Amino acid sequence: MDTDHAAPAPTARRVGITAVASALPEREVTSCRLQERITAASGLSLPARMLERVTGIASRRAVGEGEYASTLAVRAGRAALERAGLAPYDVDLLVFASATRDMVEPATAHIVQAELGSRAHALDVTNACNSFVNGIDTARAMILAGRARRALVVTGETPSRAVRHAPSGPEQLRDGFAGYTFGDAGAAVVLEAVDRGGILDVDTETHSEHWSVGGIFGGGSRHPRGDEHTYFQGDGGELREVFEKVGTSVLDRMRHRTGLAWEDFRYVFVHQVTMPYLERFVELTGVPRDRLVVTVPELGNMASATLGVQLDRVHERLRPGDRVLFVGLGGGVSIMTMVWEKA
Repeated sequence: MDTDHAAPAPTARRVGITAVASALPEREVTSCRLQERITAASGLSLPARMLERVTGIASRRAVGEGEYASTLAVRAGRAALERAGLAPYDVDLLVFASATRDMVEPATAHIVQAELGSRAHALDVTNACNSFVNGIDTARAMILAGRARRALVVTGETPSRAVRHAPSGPEQLRDGFAGYTFGDAGAAVVLEAVDRGGILDVDTETHSEHWSVGGIFGGGSRHPRGDEHTYFQGDGGELREVFEKVGTSVLDRMRHRTGLAWEDFRYVFVHQVTMPYLERFVELTGVPRDRLVVTVPELGNMASATLGVQLDRVHERLRPGDRVLFVGLGGGVSIMTMVWEKA
């Protein structure tokens, strides 16, 4: 367990989110169209509307030719800077935080920075679907430590590039089924010191013994070459079992530590894989459904961009003093909570 529970003293610096943006590719891929592509490429006979019925996902966005993870991150980053009234040179820390990236080396943060025209300290942070929240927490820590004054944290997720569209048979279809939930998206936030509110509480819990349950295993030193390892593969049912077993404890600790009830949060942003998975989350945690920002039916599983897109959708409705809760669920396995209060 890795925790950061101490609320800043009254005279200490606070770090908050001062601008938000997201970016979605224009191309929409419906589940019906995706299923047609799979059946045509594989020759498998699948029940009508199986993908949509099993996942609750009607559509998702996907990047087109010449669009990359950095493309979505740059779009979101530019919009966030504009909303904050900042120029690229006003940022002295740039964090690209994503489960996907443009290439193994160099860090995608440098590609984003070259497009934005900034000159900040630039680095990548990656931790599956918790990458974006981890990136925010990393930037916050660097600001509190005096290593940065203002940070831009961006994500660009293109998991659609890891989908196996031509499974060789039912076994490959099952092994890669979680990939059919994927949708592409980007998000960005500006972080800087604030006089009140800000990020009030952060907690993480990891169960790394489950690292092999699912992932994209190519591109590293284990499988540096070969397309076979560039597709997402894993047991979605086993991942769900792990989250169900350990997922509520970190939420229980957060509520006990902060004294906050579900009703004290204006919104609860939770990583969304499928509609049945989200419904099970509500059942296990008791989070009121009217606190959720539901994106998965129309946008699918956007990996670490999920929480950023949800925040962007409601950010303008938030008033000073409103609190929101981020709940990240990532392969590996890691669970993360972050409480943020709008300044």
